[in-house]
This record gives sequence, structure tokens and C-alpha cells, in this order.
Amino acid sequence: MKKERFLSLFLILTLFASLTPFAYAKDSFEADARAALLIDVESGETLYEKAAHERNFPASITKVMTALLVFEAVDAGQLRLDQEITARESAFENLASDGSTAGIKAGETMTVENLLNCLLIVSANEAAHILAEAVAGDIDAFVARMNERAQQLGCTDTHFANPSGLHNDRHYTSAWDIYLITREAMTHEGFMTIVGRKAYTVPATNIAKERELHSTNYLISTWRTGWPGYYYEDARGIKTGSTPEAGYCLVATAVRANRQLISVVLGAERVTLDDGTIQTRSFSETIRLFDHGFDDFKRMDLIDTDEFICEVPVELSSETSYVVVHPAEALSRMVPADLTLDDLERTVSLYAESVDAPIAEGDELGVITISYGDTEYGTVPLIALNDVSASWLLTKEREVKEFLARPWVKFAAIGAAVLVVGVAVMSAVLSSRSRRYRSGRRGSSYNYTGYRGRRKR
Repeated sequence: MKKERFLSLFLILTLFASLTPFAYAKDSFEADARAALLIDVESGETLYEKAAHERNFPASITKVMTALLVFEAVDAGQLRLDQEITARESAFENLASDGSTAGIKAGETMTVENLLNCLLIVSANEAAHILAEAVAGDIDAFVARMNERAQQLGCTDTHFANPSGLHNDRHYTSAWDIYLITREAMTHEGFMTIVGRKAYTVPATNIAKERELHSTNYLISTWRTGWPGYYYEDARGIKTGSTPEAGYCLVATAVRANRQLISVVLGAERVTLDDGTIQTRSFSETIRLFDHGFDDFKRMDLIDTDEFICEVPVELSSETSYVVVHPAEALSRMVPADLTLDDLERTVSLYAESVDAPIAEGDELGVITISYGDTEYGTVPLIALNDVSASWLLTKEREVKEFLARPWVKFAAIGAAVLVVGVAVMSAVLSSRSRRYRSGRRGSSYNYTGYRGRRKR
């Protein structure tokens, strides 16, 4: 509903207030890594972030983007999962001799699906190059697609230089961009199936016997370490990465009680603990992040549509002097586990001090913001609960008043009044002169009634 005027009015309703701090404040958690991010998948809400938009080297987490482009090529009909690809000599150029590998040789033939398993389970660099050539013809063309797709996904701090993640000063991304890429890759069922595998057997090829692949992700497999300290029951994958320049990196997901989280850890260290245990902190910090997300947060309904928020004064109606407003939609958010509704602050901002009838049910008359401290959980429109009709008499009275209040009408009225007064004054003056004239004539006249002079003869 359009109004002729809108005034800003902030009615701060401190309906819920508490001076008691959280038992576990969000800012008390600190991840031991260069960058870290924790996202609730369903809502997309950020539960924790540290340097999430700063550029870092991603190492083999790069292969998530490589896999995404392969799955999209399959969806587009450009490739088939059962399609056989023969590795070319060019796919092995510029690969580090000590890099991660599945032992694939030039001239060896594998299906796209088997190459994807080599890519994502053991992080095979040669598999990344073989798949890149299958999708785009050559490595450079594939890298161009990687950067183009990153931009399409909203990545603003990413530039890829190769499909594998081998170090290059111009090969970088951020924790947030990795989340965006991984979130898109997770929409492909085949991707989630592979990254969640602890092990996979690649059938024999034209060159090699069958080979057993074991995941590099210690959260889901203890095969490489023989130590269960990293195993996380709720983990479902996804991808590891490490180089001397990147440190130890991991993007992972976990599911508990119908809640799913995505975490990103970049630039973690590998340290030796006091007891001699070697700890790779990309895994230990991811576990801490997941525990933080599952244990220290809960979903809470912050406001519902059936709540009556406040009364807004109504003008031009003879049936009521106010209309009730309520939230246009419900609002639920992930909040600290010990937060209660009484801790929240509600701030109501109406578009005007009062509104003119007619009002239709559902007209938006303001907004309400739900927050706690420096955290704003959301803003919801406030809408009229019911129709309010306008009074014809009050409307006409308003129109007359507004008409008379117009400057030109005031000037015209003043001019008319001056004219009337002037005419009256002139009329009075002229009338006064006329009376004096008539009075003077009567005072100087002669009475000839009694004249008896002689007639001339």
C-alpha cells in the first residue's frame, strides 16, 4: 500500500533481555590453522570463521573443482562414467615425482569412474591431468574452465593454475570459495559416494593388475595411520591436501541427528605432542570444529507468524483506531546451545507513526529484527493482521483540510479577504460621502412656499 509520507520510527521493544553471558561463547573457540570455516548445510549459516576470505594455497583440495567439472561434463553428455580413457604422455608433464599418485601409466586405459576414484580417494595427480584432457582437450583449456566456473559460483578470491593443486604462486583460493565449490560438487550423488569411501578396488587394466585404494582422509579411514584418534563417526568425506607451502588442508562434511556441517581448514600444521604422538592438525582441528558445531549450537525458532507484535495507529477509519501487525514469515536460526528466547532483543521499525485507512490484510507496515549482542539473526517484514476500511466523511474532511492547507489556496484566501475588506472599506467611504453631500444640500435650500410677489405685467 502506497503512502504519501513515510517517517522513520524505531520502537525498541526490549521484550527479552538478559545480562547473563553464554556458557560457551561463540568467540571463545579458536581454530589452530591459517584459515577455517564451519557452515550449517541446511541454512547456509556460518557457525565459525577465521580468515575465511583470505587467500591461501589449497593443495589437493583443488581436485574438488576438477571433479565438479568432470561430473558436469557427464551431466552434459560429454562424457560417460563407464567411458574408457587412455592416458596420454602429455598428462604426466610437470607432475612432481614425489606427488600423490595412483600409479597410472601413459597408455593405460581406465573408465572415467575409476579415474574419479583415483582422483578423490588417493588424490592422484596424474588422474587429475588425464581427466582434464578428457574434458577440455588439454590442461590449459581445462584450467580456463576451472577459473570460469569459479567465477560463476561466486568465488572472488580464487585463481587456479592447474587441475591437481601442485604448488604455484598463482594458484590460490580461500576457505569461503572452497566451501562454495564443495557445496556445488556435493549436489552430485556420485561425488558424495566416492569421497565417502574408505577404500576402493580399481579393476585390472590393460597395463596393471587391480589395485586397492585407501582414503587419505583420516576422519573416515585409519588404514594409513593405524591410529583411531582421528576417526570421526559422523564424518562423510571429503578431500585432503598438503604441500609445504599450503600446509595441511581438509574440506570435510559430517552428519549428526539430521544436521549436516561443512568444514574447511587451511594451513594447519603437523606437530609432535609431548607423548611423542605426531598430530596432523587439519584432522584434529576439523574434529574440534565439528564438535563445536554439533554440541554448541542448536536450531531455534526465533519468531512465528502467529505472534502479535504491536498496534499501529490508524487514521481515516471510524471502525477502529489501530491495526495489529504480525510477522510475515517464521524465522529460525542456528544459535548457541544455551541461548534462550529471553536472551534475544527484538527491534521494531515501523514505516510511519500512523497509517491511513483503507488497509488491506497483509500490507507491509514495518520490519522486526532479531538479535543478540552484535549478532543479528534476521529481519522479518511486519504485515497488517486484517482489513481496515476508510470512513468517507473522515476522508473528505482530510481532503478539504489538505486542500485548504495548500499554499496557493492560502494565498488566494488571503487575497480574497483583502479584496472583500477593501470593497467594504471603499463602500463605507463612498456611503459616508454620499450622506454628507445630501445633508449639505438640505441645510442651504430656500422655502418658496409662502412667496407672494407681484406678477409682471
